[in-house]
Amino acid sequence: MQGTYGNGQLVTVIGGSGFVGRHVVQALAKRGYRIRVGVRRPDLAGFLRPLGMVGQIQPVQVNVRYPESVAAVMQGAVAAVNLAGIVSERGKQTFQSVHVEGARNVAVAAKAANVQRLVHMSAIGADRDSESTNARSRAAGEESVQAAFPTATILRASVQFGIGDSFFNRFAGIARLSPLLPLFGVGTKYQPVFVGDVATAVQKAVDGLISRDGVFELGGPEVVTFRECMEIMLEAIMRKRLLAPVPPAITRLIGSVLGILPGRILTLDQARQLYIDNVVSERSAEDQRTFDGIGIAPTAMEAILPTYLSRFRVHGQFTSRSSA
Repeated sequence: MQGTYGNGQLVTVIGGSGFVGRHVVQALAKRGYRIRVGVRRPDLAGFLRPLGMVGQIQPVQVNVRYPESVAAVMQGAVAAVNLAGIVSERGKQTFQSVHVEGARNVAVAAKAANVQRLVHMSAIGADRDSESTNARSRAAGEESVQAAFPTATILRASVQFGIGDSFFNRFAGIARLSPLLPLFGVGTKYQPVFVGDVATAVQKAVDGLISRDGVFELGGPEVVTFRECMEIMLEAIMRKRLLAPVPPAITRLIGSVLGILPGRILTLDQARQLYIDNVVSERSAEDQRTFDGIGIAPTAMEAILPTYLSRFRVHGQFTSRSSA
């Protein structure tokens, strides 16, 4: 059943066809908003329409690198959500053009169009001094957003899991084919967060239910190492695999090679990030700029992973413990 909170008001969601975007669009649709979804290829975003009522969700063309296209999709919106982001650079889609200049274009356009609330999606680890180019660009993007739209809500999320994620699905796929599972950054700490909880945080920000602006860091209820993430994943898919630690130097070498090949399974910048902890900072926790401060109880991995990783079991969802 559709909610009535949004009362048919228009919200622009840029980058709404991605993994996080589809959950955000659905959450906003349930609240009764009309949603204009800005994507580079609206012809490939038709799958979003059934997430709401007829005519409630409208994909339109936008490219954050072009200010004019961003300005056009902001007209008439009461709120805007910027989810545009990349994990590796390709052609003109660089960290600088998307995370910094693109974020600035969105914030400037939102301000000019008198948008009431702006939500900007960043990532835990955003840091001007980081070894990772991606992380540095995320920090610079946050600064550009705050300069243009001071009351913006910025959400940094840890590694996100859920149907269609690129983390657990990727390693579960490797485990299905290989008896050995590589461990990159064995002791690196993560705080995996359910994408549905992140979408709820975005929805609350759009509703105006988050009392403070600024940066919030979103992490799940558990802080785990990379090894523990893989062990939890293997438990969900009911498979036993040899866990093989990969030294940092080898990981960077692999990233250097794969980063120049088609598909870019792993880039050098991603290899660097595999050795940087990805958890909510102590300062954010102390200031309650976390799920606690938003009023959301984060969901545990064990409650969600089996619901979508069962396809990686020996006999799919019908696999029993005795047959695994």
